[in-house]
Amino acid sequence: MALRSVWLRAMAYRPTDNARPSDHIKTSTPYVWLDATYVKARRDHHIVCVAIIVAVGVNTDGRREVLGMTIGHSEAEPFWVEFLRSLTRRGLRGVKLVVSDAHEGLKAAITKILGATWQRCRVHFMRNALAYAGKSQRRIVSAWIGTAFAQDDAAAARKQWREVADQARPRLPKLAALMDEAETDVLAYMGFPPQHRTKLHSTNPLERLNGEIKRRSDVIGIFPNEAAATRLIGALLLEQNDEWAVQRARYMTLETIAPLSDNPTVSLPVLAA
Repeated sequence: MALRSVWLRAMAYRPTDNARPSDHIKTSTPYVWLDATYVKARRDHHIVCVAIIVAVGVNTDGRREVLGMTIGHSEAEPFWVEFLRSLTRRGLRGVKLVVSDAHEGLKAAITKILGATWQRCRVHFMRNALAYAGKSQRRIVSAWIGTAFAQDDAAAARKQWREVADQARPRLPKLAALMDEAETDVLAYMGFPPQHRTKLHSTNPLERLNGEIKRRSDVIGIFPNEAAATRLIGALLLEQNDEWAVQRARYMTLETIAPLSDNPTVSLPVLAA
């Protein structure tokens, strides 16, 4: 059993032991996705919504791994700082890009703890952007902004992005202002290998996992406490981690992800003659 699986199994049965997980992250993890799913649980005789935060990464072997989870009560910077520190204490390193929604305080925590680039989820950004367009204009605006995403490199994407923002400014000033503010974060993925970009621009790689969490938690309805939520979801994450570990196909190829490793000795396997 993989060491990561040992930690997840411990989480599934001993949720109070999160601060001292039993394993270490041994491989550099260039890409990390963070997302939250909300479930209902009882706390102090009240029913509240709590955020289940899940971190998934792709390591320099090109394989996906569940890095950790926690239950969040706030999206303020101290919460994210503590969660990211818990991952680095277990050995998370070599992170080049973190993909997430625009959670309050998260961007600052990523810079402070990981020193990595932040990618604002493109899907969530588009939902925010289309809120500034009328119903009849949303399809046009979506296609308009999409021309920036269709560019071949980062410089061309930024150039097209600014042109779209400038054209929108007279009629949709709020949309243009949002694009000005979000340009760097929404287009961050364009600075990474082209073969990876379709998997880097949003939190979509976590959507299936979050959907399964919701499906299982909906059966429960209301968890009796937060520890029960951690046990059930921890067990689910263990199952998913084990499934990814035995898959023959890598999520990203060694040839494309090896150059992102901080370890200069990383090399590709020798091909058989």
